[in-house]
Amino acid sequence: MSGVALGIEIVVVFFLALFLLHRYGDFRKQHRMVLFATLLAWFLCFLIVFILPLDVSTSIYNQCKINNNKEKAAVPPTEYSNQSSNSSAPTTSPKEVCHKPWSYIPDGILPVFWRVVYWTSQFLTWLLIPFMQSYARSGGFSISGKVKTALIENAIYYGTYLLIFCSLLIYVAVSPTLHLSWTQLRVIGITAANTWGLFLLVLLLGYGLVEIPRSYWNASCHGHLLAKTYFKASKLMTEKADAEENLEDVMEDVRNASEAIKYNHPLRKCIDTVLRKCPTDYQEKMGRNMDDYEDFDENGNPCPSKRSLVKLHKQVIYAVQRHNRTQVQWQMLLEEAVHLEDVAKNEASVAHQFVHSFPSSEPQGWISRYFYTPTIEWYWECKLRHWFYRVLAVILMLVSVAVVWSECTFFSTQPVLSLFAVFIQLAEKEYNYFYIEMACFFTIFYLCYCVYSTVFRIRVFNYYYLASHHQTDAYSLQFSGMLFCRLTPPLCLNFLGLIHMDTAISGQQREQTAYTTIMGSMKVLSFIAKGFYIYYPMLILLLCIATYYSLGTRCLNMLGFQQFMGENNLTTDLVDEGRELIRRERRMRQRTEDGEIRRREFRERYRDPQEKYASRNRNSYSELKENNESVMNSSAFAPASRRDRSDQTELLQDAEPLDFNAEEIVETDDRRYTGGRYLSTSLSRGRIFDDV
Repeated sequence: MSGVALGIEIVVVFFLALFLLHRYGDFRKQHRMVLFATLLAWFLCFLIVFILPLDVSTSIYNQCKINNNKEKAAVPPTEYSNQSSNSSAPTTSPKEVCHKPWSYIPDGILPVFWRVVYWTSQFLTWLLIPFMQSYARSGGFSISGKVKTALIENAIYYGTYLLIFCSLLIYVAVSPTLHLSWTQLRVIGITAANTWGLFLLVLLLGYGLVEIPRSYWNASCHGHLLAKTYFKASKLMTEKADAEENLEDVMEDVRNASEAIKYNHPLRKCIDTVLRKCPTDYQEKMGRNMDDYEDFDENGNPCPSKRSLVKLHKQVIYAVQRHNRTQVQWQMLLEEAVHLEDVAKNEASVAHQFVHSFPSSEPQGWISRYFYTPTIEWYWECKLRHWFYRVLAVILMLVSVAVVWSECTFFSTQPVLSLFAVFIQLAEKEYNYFYIEMACFFTIFYLCYCVYSTVFRIRVFNYYYLASHHQTDAYSLQFSGMLFCRLTPPLCLNFLGLIHMDTAISGQQREQTAYTTIMGSMKVLSFIAKGFYIYYPMLILLLCIATYYSLGTRCLNMLGFQQFMGENNLTTDLVDEGRELIRRERRMRQRTEDGEIRRREFRERYRDPQEKYASRNRNSYSELKENNESVMNSSAFAPASRRDRSDQTELLQDAEPLDFNAEEIVETDDRRYTGGRYLSTSLSRGRIFDDV
């Protein structure tokens, strides 16, 4: 059963990572190595989150067996034999009955599993993914050129780590008091990586613990949600205009380079590669205005170098990606705004039927046809949705408060102040492994949701931006995978500290999890284990207070980055501008829809007479065919003598045509073969020169 649970979780995690990559990436256009590295990074991080509760339950079961063995060893043999002979006497044998959990993983499997997962994720985040980022962002025209560019860009990145590592080795070699082994060096490296990840983890977690419940609470307020959508529409229209202008400028540079480099130039292949990355309409314009058989340049444009073409190629990739992303985001935001306006209109509906302004472009599925009917949709959108979001926001707020309290008090073991540690210890006394695994899973899932959702929301000057509907570029995908690999190990260690399963932090003598054994003992760096790992997470409280009062949003707004703030005049102006943009797009869509309806009615009106005439012709033809078949059938079943007399009579009564040649009638036996032909079409072979 344990192997089945582990296998099911691995399969589920793989398809979850594949689904997210399909939602944000593009399997058809992006490089396979980029997709593989991102999928592997996401898969390993999600796998750690899903397998860690099984590790906790397995370690609790092992601790139960250790306690039983100690109690057995403490019982004297003579007393144990007397107890066994007298069954009615009270036993002092072990009181705890260790039931094996349903998801128990045998010894030796988890250490190897965690070692492979951890070191693979560290190899991805510190070596492979930074190299692949530079490789994917490079504008080179060959593999060797892209590899060279990636190595040059990462030389400083790799050189910094190499310098720090060499400095530590020299310090250890010179110092007579320090004698570090390979195991201790490995622990120092793991500690350094986890310290960097914990520093970023606290920042993201402090923001997510407040913003996630508040976002659900604001989603229950329809007016606030609609105003924020208008605000996003105004900002996105500005970004969309900038992307179109940037694309026009880059296409102008491409056109100049294409005119300067003719068909017989050695760099013409590079220009063709750049042109294939351009949008189709720009390719057609450049193809009409270009004559490949000209050996001269009338405009006198200087011929660009290969380095400038590499830079131009990089600009084209970025400009096209940004333009396509803004176009898709605008359509998505327009659909959202129209839906919210429809909800506002349907709230006063007496029929309790949800009516959409425009029909959906996607075909209606069987779920919408039988279950999610217009009546159910009206009750959900107009009555139940905001109450459901409010209840969910309150529940998430309580969980966030519990997380903040536990982060500030998890170092206290006597008494136990961490709420999650209290819950796990109560379940441990009853050996309720299912409750332990579910509690661990939902706790770590909420922590990961707060952290990962912040990673998906942040945006760094358009260089890093995760956009759904296959609009995320390769650099952003790999950057997210690199962040996940750096944040997940310290997040799991922090979770184990919350439930007092990390002996390096809690100081308790108990069975460690297989995950903490891979991390190594922090006694090598006691100031980090006893200082930084304990007191630094307390900053989450300050970050939560700052997020609650929107200090970061106010600072960004003061620096010129417009953020949604209800009481700000600039926000009001942008909301009004977005409302007008949505109204204009709605009118354009309505005109398009009306025109399509008129064209459909025109086709149906003038197509009906033609169809009636064609059907009448088909009916008359079928009737005539049936009459002919009936005549032929009746003649076929007539008597032979009667049929011969009717044939002779018909031959006598028929009038011969004017151009019929009767001399070619040949009689053979009792049968007559008519070889006559019409002279206007075909003459006989014997009289071929009669008309000369």
